[in-house]
Amino acid sequence: MKPAAVEVKNVWFSYGTAEVLRDVTFTLDQGDFLGILGPNGGGKTTLLKLMLGLLKPDKGTIRILGASPLEATRRVGYVPQGTDLNISFPISAMEIALMGRISRSRLGRSFSKEDRAKAADALTRVGMIEYADTLVGRLSGGQRQRVFIARALATDPEILFLDEPTSSVDQEFETDLYGFLKELNSRVTIIVITHDVGVISRYVKSVACVNRTLVFHAEGRITTEMLDTVYACPVDLIAHGVPHRVLPTHEGH
Repeated sequence: MKPAAVEVKNVWFSYGTAEVLRDVTFTLDQGDFLGILGPNGGGKTTLLKLMLGLLKPDKGTIRILGASPLEATRRVGYVPQGTDLNISFPISAMEIALMGRISRSRLGRSFSKEDRAKAADALTRVGMIEYADTLVGRLSGGQRQRVFIARALATDPEILFLDEPTSSVDQEFETDLYGFLKELNSRVTIIVITHDVGVISRYVKSVACVNRTLVFHAEGRITTEMLDTVYACPVDLIAHGVPHRVLPTHEGH
């Protein structure tokens, strides 16, 4: 029997005296596509960093593919919300994709033919192979985001974590990205933090609503009740350019 992709049990986490996550528990099967929703400051990115082993819980346990997050590092890919990469630095799309192979290359060795083939394949899969030799500073925001996804894919991940992958990109890229992730999900477990409720609802298989606590919904259907768990005020969804109010207005408004 395959281990779960993710097992989080009774996890608590605080930054100093500020409690961020409280008694979080859920299990995600391999092959799932999880959308993590919640307000800014609710703990979504902190939860992701705990699953990646970048942070350690105050209490509770986390297992990734049956191992500790640090032991599973080489089996996961990560696309952060932003990047500290200086886009004026003279580095090409191919060189960024190759960064995803660093953990699989022997220390002090140059990249192998296999590493370069994996990086090229990753760029192909995100539609950026024709820009392989282009400096990142000459790419659009959406194109750069594709390259960062290629970097994560070059690791050959069994789980791909993405934190707000469509922030600061155009709507066309957003639609293309989720279509790509849906296709990729046939081979890789996907976990994505997003505010794009109207878009993500068409693709995810399960949903986690996070605002200090977590409510997990295995059916993947986003409802008013679910959003009311984490949002304390009305939420407007924008789908195909048309706003849809999914929570009632407050009394007196």
